[in-house]
Amino acid sequence: MITPDALRAAFPAEGLFADKDWLLSPEPFPLAPALAREIEGLGHRLRVFLAAADSLYYRSVKGRLPGWIASTVNAGKPAALLGHARATPLRTQLPRVLRPDLLLGDDDALALSELDSVPGGIGLTAWLNQVYAPLFPGLVGGTRGMLDGFASIFPAGKGTDFVVSQEASGYRPEMEWLATELGRDRFAVREAETYAADPARAVYRFFELFDLPNLPAAGALLEAVAAGTVSMTAPPKPWLEEKAWLALFWMRPLRELWRRELSENQQRKLEKIIPYSWLVDPAPLPPHAVLPRLEVNAWAEVANFSQKQRELVLKRSGFHEEAWGARSVVIGHDVPQADWAASLRQAQADFATSPWVLQEFKRARIVDHPYFDPTTGAVRTLRGRVRLCPYYFVAAADDSIALGGILATIVPEDKKIIHGMKDAILVPCRVADTD
Repeated sequence: MITPDALRAAFPAEGLFADKDWLLSPEPFPLAPALAREIEGLGHRLRVFLAAADSLYYRSVKGRLPGWIASTVNAGKPAALLGHARATPLRTQLPRVLRPDLLLGDDDALALSELDSVPGGIGLTAWLNQVYAPLFPGLVGGTRGMLDGFASIFPAGKGTDFVVSQEASGYRPEMEWLATELGRDRFAVREAETYAADPARAVYRFFELFDLPNLPAAGALLEAVAAGTVSMTAPPKPWLEEKAWLALFWMRPLRELWRRELSENQQRKLEKIIPYSWLVDPAPLPPHAVLPRLEVNAWAEVANFSQKQRELVLKRSGFHEEAWGARSVVIGHDVPQADWAASLRQAQADFATSPWVLQEFKRARIVDHPYFDPTTGAVRTLRGRVRLCPYYFVAAADDSIALGGILATIVPEDKKIIHGMKDAILVPCRVADTD
């Protein structure tokens, strides 16, 4: 068992997150072998899902599919950004880092609440793996899976800049640590606000596209990326960073299109992990129509749902400062009915510029996991709920996909929203000995 003193001694001097603490644990979070295998295979499935979404988008833009597909995920985005994003050199490019947020339910069922292609936590998970792997066989990714996977997404032999915005500055320490671990002769951390694009160096984008007005140097960078003179991941395709795709995935008019893009087998497997989702579109329905599964004719009726009926989650789709983390999340059965109704009204009012998505609420199961008391160092047990965040890396050389590691976030059982917080345990995952 690792000790709290050993963990603190191994901690980077500059830290990993700015002004953020969490509970330390004496051991990784265990995964059943079957669950570990399922998560291992999910990387390819999510890559195919993003490629399918990208294909549907371009076909919609060109008029080969209904225009409302593209207009939904283009909502609120400036024409200049869309122009850069649709440039020919970026046509086939997809993000090279994929991190889904997976809620762990009963019988090891998984529920995907979000898919992030500009995620934090890469450095944190790499550090956790380094510390725990020598003591715990079966740790997912081992000692260097995160580091080697992350390095693989960049062109071989080319210098790379991690371009970090002030808005994302809380994650800068972990990016500095990654640059040091991977080699300062090749990797460097730069400020997005003043960054000057260099064709000799690749770029890792650690800034959100909604933040472009606050990044004076970003216009020149995007022009260079659009021209194909600078390589950047994640590509600046704002439509791929919308949660709205989780709702578009379930729309009956698009079902056959998804099947053709994904294959029937992949579609079925994704249906098992993507909660049923709706776009909160204020357009009135015909009198004889209903919102599928909600079985009502208007959002006003959803606003009047009882607490039991409100086992639903409302969140912004993307391209907004409130669309990441848990800033916009409203859990229907956890707020008063008046607040729920007001949130739904806001979602409808925002549709043209910042769409919202409604999802079925998926309850994570209760687990027990040890942690070190931050005051005494004694080992205690937290009863909580788990979110698993696997990190998949798509290699620049051959587009192969590697699972670098899995970060488990365990929060107290009374918390409805699972995210990193002071009273949460953050640990890597290992494969348990038997099925």
